[in-house]
Amino acid sequence: MSDVLLEFSNVTMQFGGVTALSEVTIDVHRGEILGLIGPNGAGKTTCFNVITGVYSPTSGGVLFDGKDITKLKRFQITRSGIARTFQNIRLFSQMTALENVMVGADTHKSSSVPGALLRTKHQRHEEKESRDRAMELLTFMGIADRYDSAARNLPYGYQRRLEIARALATDPQLLCLDEPAAGFNPAEKQELNELILKIRAKGYTVLLIEHDMSVVMNVSDRVVVLDFGRKIAEGLPAQVQINPDVVAAYLGVPDAS
Repeated sequence: MSDVLLEFSNVTMQFGGVTALSEVTIDVHRGEILGLIGPNGAGKTTCFNVITGVYSPTSGGVLFDGKDITKLKRFQITRSGIARTFQNIRLFSQMTALENVMVGADTHKSSSVPGALLRTKHQRHEEKESRDRAMELLTFMGIADRYDSAARNLPYGYQRRLEIARALATDPQLLCLDEPAAGFNPAEKQELNELILKIRAKGYTVLLIEHDMSVVMNVSDRVVVLDFGRKIAEGLPAQVQINPDVVAAYLGVPDAS
């Protein structure tokens, strides 16, 4: 079995005359937390959108677990083992926390519409499995106490955790987190760091987009840096932090005076 779970190979993504990604190559290793950083407009979310089938790249391709997923539909990519969250939280606001996670757990279920209407034994069994798995994930995420609350009524931090729980319910190998620390205070960011490490300890591989360096540098095994759609650096967090190109493009150029 290859150590590389995801191969994002020489991907170019163009929108009309705008090149959002230019021959970007990123390998994500099994069991690691890979941080993907860069200034606004660097192409980070475009990478996520190509990986998860929102966009089909202009050139290049994506291999996942050795299989070409470049032209698969979004639901097929989810079923293959890739899940994501979004920078702007996307929950079913009127559904309860439990119901939101059950939607994710239903990704791999086989019950038919007639089976659901007739409440067959198979359908009832799968529904119980989904409910049990959803409660297990809510407990893992530390929000089981609000399982019956509508998502829209949950505190902001709980909504972030709920979206991650729903993603995990699809039973992914790779979890893509898009700015999970957005809107968090320092204490919440520290809790998020611990949560991401706990998720990895459960056997998940994590690809993390994040602007907050206290999160990226504390949890990432490796970091890839994009700028204007190109990869400008890759390495250990400590190496990337002192890379002159990264300092100039992302962290700001030191005052020479």
